[in-house]
Amino acid sequence: MGPSLDFDPLALAIAPPPNETPQEREAREYAEAEAIRISNEIDEQIRRERDKERKKRKPVKLLLLGQSESGKTATLKNFQLIYAKREWLEERNAWRPVVYFNLVRNVNCILDLLTREMSAQSARDTVSSSDESSEDLQHPPLKFKEKHRLLKLRLGPLKRVQTDLERRLGSTAIEPHSTSVTTAAPFGEDRRALQEFSINSTNGWKTALEKIKAMRSARTEATEGPLRKVNDVDDEIAEVIAGCKDDIKAIWEDSTVRELLNRSKTRLEDAAGFFLNDVDRIAATNYQPSDDDVIRARLRTLGVQEYRFIFENGRTAGQEWLLYDVGGTRSSRAAWYPYFDDVSCFDEKLAEDRRVNRLEDSYLLWRSICSCKLLARTQIILFLNKCDLLQAKLMRGVRIRDSVPSFGDRRNDLATATRYFQQHFREILKQYSPVQRSFFVHLTSVIDTRSTAATLGTVEESILRDHLRRADLM
Repeated sequence: MGPSLDFDPLALAIAPPPNETPQEREAREYAEAEAIRISNEIDEQIRRERDKERKKRKPVKLLLLGQSESGKTATLKNFQLIYAKREWLEERNAWRPVVYFNLVRNVNCILDLLTREMSAQSARDTVSSSDESSEDLQHPPLKFKEKHRLLKLRLGPLKRVQTDLERRLGSTAIEPHSTSVTTAAPFGEDRRALQEFSINSTNGWKTALEKIKAMRSARTEATEGPLRKVNDVDDEIAEVIAGCKDDIKAIWEDSTVRELLNRSKTRLEDAAGFFLNDVDRIAATNYQPSDDDVIRARLRTLGVQEYRFIFENGRTAGQEWLLYDVGGTRSSRAAWYPYFDDVSCFDEKLAEDRRVNRLEDSYLLWRSICSCKLLARTQIILFLNKCDLLQAKLMRGVRIRDSVPSFGDRRNDLATATRYFQQHFREILKQYSPVQRSFFVHLTSVIDTRSTAATLGTVEESILRDHLRRADLM
């Protein structure tokens, strides 16, 4: 015969034992009441924690997007300098190897050009006079002297210094090369290793700095062994660079070398991480980076890096901000919806695809983000960066209409140019945005920390208002 339908195994399990004495019953009821009390306390604690979590201020998220060398990381460093000063000071000295790396890379770029040109000129000298008519006589040949050969020899150790610094800072990366000229999206089939050293997102510049700081902290406690060798490497690099100071100044200030750079259209002073004008100060064994040095230092990151800051001052003091620094080459754009921030590039090409004008690429990027439905409710702030470089180009006589025919016969000055670019970006936003939204634009030079501080103050307030509005607190 099967079990009765009224049989309840749970009731049977919790039923008092048969023949329970009054004392046993009292103990059992006390234990049950205590278990209920503890359970209720746990439930109340969970409820309080949930209420606290709901009331907790959510972090403000800021995504920094743009083309390679457009100033994204410099903007992030300005945020840290202005709003998280304590953390900034703690890691400022860790940027010393990066500044050294930038300086020796500048010098080695000159040495590479000089070596190629001297070799080519030597090859031309072996050609018979009957073949001279076939040579390119657009420019007279540069006159290299014995001092140039000696400078190459004396600055040769900087090649090894650059290799040592690259090994310490991270590993090189291979990126996709070509992309569709008619779109701002990756990827092309052809791949090549770019010339510029870079570190992967899994070992970003923050990670590289932490590694350097950890080495320095550990070696102060060590007097022998491998950590002692790390200290020796630091001292050796500083001493080699300091020993090359006069030769670095000589090769940078040499008129023949300057003409070589002009002919090859290499403007090191316009690129990120340029420190050749600061050799006297940096090429010293006791050198320590300044705030401006850190802002200007260049260490390119591929991929997406997340940085957390607790703002120490400003309108959002105590508020946690999450800033995302994203690689700007086209190969990195699969990870983010594009955003653009550089106006000085109207006459330049993309580093990863020399067929593509950087300004045209920026328009494509801007149109892409404006038309993206997933970002329709996202607040967008456009930084037209590197206005200082734009002004320098215009003062050198570079004409915008030669690279941007639609600029026409407008005045070739900074005010007219920036108005023209702003209007173009505004029209793209108006035409392609799924919903109408405000157009926020700032003309910036993020290596100018004072002017950038004022700009970021305005940006902070704008972002905070949007953040509070989304949290239904306004």
